[in-house]
Amino acid sequence: MKPFDEALMPAGVHVAQVSAWRAGQWQTHPDWLAEEVPVALVFNGISHAVMLASPDHLEDFALGFSLSEGLLQDPGELYGIDIQTSERGIELHLEVAAACEWRLKQRRRTMAGRTGCGLCGTESLDQVQRTLARAPETHVAAEVVGQALQSLRQWQAVQQLTGASHAAAWCAPDGSIALVREDIGRHNALDKLIGAMARERIDTTQGWVCVTSRASFEMVQKTLAAGAGLLAAVSAPTALAVSLAERSGLALAGFVRGKDFVAYTYPQRFGLP
Repeated sequence: MKPFDEALMPAGVHVAQVSAWRAGQWQTHPDWLAEEVPVALVFNGISHAVMLASPDHLEDFALGFSLSEGLLQDPGELYGIDIQTSERGIELHLEVAAACEWRLKQRRRTMAGRTGCGLCGTESLDQVQRTLARAPETHVAAEVVGQALQSLRQWQAVQQLTGASHAAAWCAPDGSIALVREDIGRHNALDKLIGAMARERIDTTQGWVCVTSRASFEMVQKTLAAGAGLLAAVSAPTALAVSLAERSGLALAGFVRGKDFVAYTYPQRFGLP
């Protein structure tokens, strides 16, 4: 078999030789694995969180995480990012405004490995549901929701190779994909998208977010923090996510499969009765 050219692989993918039992016999061939790396976020020398994440688009991740977690109120409060890589993992050293450092000290967390549990390490109930601006009133035609999720697949280079990553995308009102970020963690993928959108100064009133995961409470909260008005997810939302979306003005769709989906809030925003 011709050796695979690792230079052609997208960032965040590792090639390995594996043995597979198929059709009653062993086969040895190259396989592609999604990389999972400890990434520490350090603000003005203060270590805040260690996440397990894909090691690409890390500047987007740092900015998006800081914005969606409410540590930065504005991208201008981030002055610079220094990426330091070692055998143990990656450290993202963020130079931030004094106001951000104050917020960090007010809301210290211990969140090692928070790729699945969402709010692990939050120190008080007051930190769970933050006060966020009401979502803009975003409308899309029902048929474009499924079209966007279907077309998103061709943008997922890491997922196509490894089968082990999530994606978050910014879609135009007509359902066309404008921006995509992937990560092994669904929260991380959305944070990377939020950071990329902030860097490109995207008008969040002129589009919507779709994700290849369930719509958990935190995915809804991060979408609201980004200033978007509509979120569509491949899988189900939770009851807490629907409650937050309802009272915050966010149109929320789940179980987007083919041309079908369920509108959990504001069905009129999808052109439904």
